[in-house]
Amino acid sequence: MSRTVGTVSRGIRAPIIREGDDLTQIVTQSVLEAAREDGFAIRDRDVVAMTEAIVARAQGNYATVDQIAADVKAKLGGGTVGVIFPILSRNRFAVCLRGIAKGCKKVVLQLSYPSDEVGNHLISMDALDENGVDPYRDVLTLEKYRALFGYEKHPFTGVDYVEYYESLIKDCGAEVEIIFANDPRAVLEYTKDVLTCDIHTRARSKRLLKAAGGERVLGLDDIMTAGVNGSGYNAVYGLLGSNKATEDKVKLFPRDPQPLVDAIQKKILEETGKHVEVMVYGDGAFKDPVGKIWELADPVVSPAYTPGLEGTPNELKLKYLADNDFGHLSGAELRDAISGAIRKKDADLKGQMASEGTTPRRLTDLIGSLCDLTSGSGDKGTPIVYIQGYFDNYTTE
Repeated sequence: MSRTVGTVSRGIRAPIIREGDDLTQIVTQSVLEAAREDGFAIRDRDVVAMTEAIVARAQGNYATVDQIAADVKAKLGGGTVGVIFPILSRNRFAVCLRGIAKGCKKVVLQLSYPSDEVGNHLISMDALDENGVDPYRDVLTLEKYRALFGYEKHPFTGVDYVEYYESLIKDCGAEVEIIFANDPRAVLEYTKDVLTCDIHTRARSKRLLKAAGGERVLGLDDIMTAGVNGSGYNAVYGLLGSNKATEDKVKLFPRDPQPLVDAIQKKILEETGKHVEVMVYGDGAFKDPVGKIWELADPVVSPAYTPGLEGTPNELKLKYLADNDFGHLSGAELRDAISGAIRKKDADLKGQMASEGTTPRRLTDLIGSLCDLTSGSGDKGTPIVYIQGYFDNYTTE
């Protein structure tokens, strides 16, 4: 073991990306310039990652409130529509909700409780217990909710999302009725036309609604799947993964970014002779211990990546080896024994005790989370992340 540095994650600054920009050229040159300036070498199996936002911006993949409204009205009829399980987010859902409301006469808004799908809490579990409310069975009207819980504000944003969403819908000219329930079928007491806005549980919600008599049942992934009046679109994810661009427009999840990651990998190989891996990343998947949010509001962490990022880690737990298999050794003997075990490890360690406690997640989810934390979502100006040493282990020289 001669190297003393393992994984390094660098945020790479890049120009502000506009529609039509050549991301293959921009990403490649940004990485090469950073390497020259910061004095690091491009190596085989390094990872180049770019945020999904710059990909969608380069594509010009946007939709306005009015374009969303037109699609919602065409697909759900423009009458009374149940809008169920939205996440509580001014960035992720508020503009979409305005478009949905403008495409309906009345919105029956069904909120999950005590939290939304990604962990934003309306109320605490303690408050439910104190009031004898069973979130698995009880359906609450807005009046009942207010009588029990009052006006709760999000601890970080200071927003009462119930009041905020209610006012957004009314301001768009639609009537609104709000209920609180965790069974998607509760909304069918009010309307048979439903737009389910959950992200990771959407397939189950649609299945239950259709089996229980829902007529027009769609998800956010069914809205903006094709261009509407000159809009952008996403044929796979629709409005899922969108976020606020302006007060009247959302940026959609990027369309088919696989050719882009393949082109960047090829371009860097031509420029350096090194075979790097390339991915597009969105939200990471990690949980905040205070606000309780677990972050993943995109439908996937990575919508496109090169083949070398397929799979899951295949690692031994060093602590287990040191304490169990080689607990009687120390110093150089311990180092050599652990190095030998790593070199001889099986190609698939699944189920073996020595691998227990290693992170059982896909590589793209792990690396995407690292990238999201590195680049942040504010004004760092580093939409490209360059990772070295991720695939190293204790034996790498």
